[in-house]
Amino acid sequence: MSIRHCIVHLIDKKPDGTPAVLHARDSELAESVAIENLLADLNDSYNAKQGKAWGFFHAESGAYPFSGWLKEYFDGSQDFTCFSRVAIKHLQTLMEASNLSIGGHVLFAHYQQGMTEYLAIALLHHSEGVAVNAELDVTPSRHLDLGQLHLAARINLSEWKNNQNSKQYISFIKGKNGKKVSEYFRDFIGCQEGVDGPGETRTLLKAFSDYVEKEDLPEESAREKTQTLVEYATTQTKLGEPVTLEELSSLIDEHRPQAFYDHIRNSDYGLSPEIPADKRTLNQFRRFTGRAEGLSISFEAHLLGEKIEYDEAAGTLIIKGLPTQLIDQLKRR
Repeated sequence: MSIRHCIVHLIDKKPDGTPAVLHARDSELAESVAIENLLADLNDSYNAKQGKAWGFFHAESGAYPFSGWLKEYFDGSQDFTCFSRVAIKHLQTLMEASNLSIGGHVLFAHYQQGMTEYLAIALLHHSEGVAVNAELDVTPSRHLDLGQLHLAARINLSEWKNNQNSKQYISFIKGKNGKKVSEYFRDFIGCQEGVDGPGETRTLLKAFSDYVEKEDLPEESAREKTQTLVEYATTQTKLGEPVTLEELSSLIDEHRPQAFYDHIRNSDYGLSPEIPADKRTLNQFRRFTGRAEGLSISFEAHLLGEKIEYDEAAGTLIIKGLPTQLIDQLKRR
């Protein structure tokens, strides 16, 4: 990761309704191992967050001025510090108007991973803890708690600049306690939702299930391809990258790398070439599980319709090909 620019400001706002006080930094943070570690940890925490949404900028206006300031920064009309300071003042105004928000440190970071440039913006909070110092005394300690990351956004600057038709170059956390909690932060970025991550993921998994059925794949092959899909998509979510359908297709069948991609393109699934996979939906696809009154059932999704049949009207499962170990126990019983 190459960090181009990084700065932190503080908005001091209490939940008691008192006005927010801005403490804006005058200069960028100098390069350091600590900054690199912070941004790496922030990315890990952000990528692991569920409930993210993807979208694109509203047209620049008085209500949504952020994209205009960002463009001025890229055009060289203002430097990164000035850009962040005018943006943080706007965030302060929106935060004061929101009765649901509290203050914190706000990080702005422009960095590059591979060939892609990003802008990350995150509201950070501290947690109280303890530490042991060099004299072996136990002392109070405050640290940034990235596990409590609830308001953050990441803009794929390369896609924003090079693909004007994209509707998924911005991702943001929708808010753990409801949509309204994050509305002011979304409005600060000036973002409108463009892609339904969970919905796109469900459509992808439906397309895959249809493909397995159409190809009449053997059980072992279907299991391997299911595992390949889930592992690839999960890895992409950890990296904060979208699932690329052509790349996924080549992984699913190296002998016919276009087969799954052609299946999607030739059917009316409406999937984009790249989709932001939803981790929760992927996990649900991996296995069906249930437990009640001493009964525990768990099976891989691709077995449904093959070894396992579900009768919705009767509320029953029919399981074929029981494990040998289970059969032996039943015989002894």
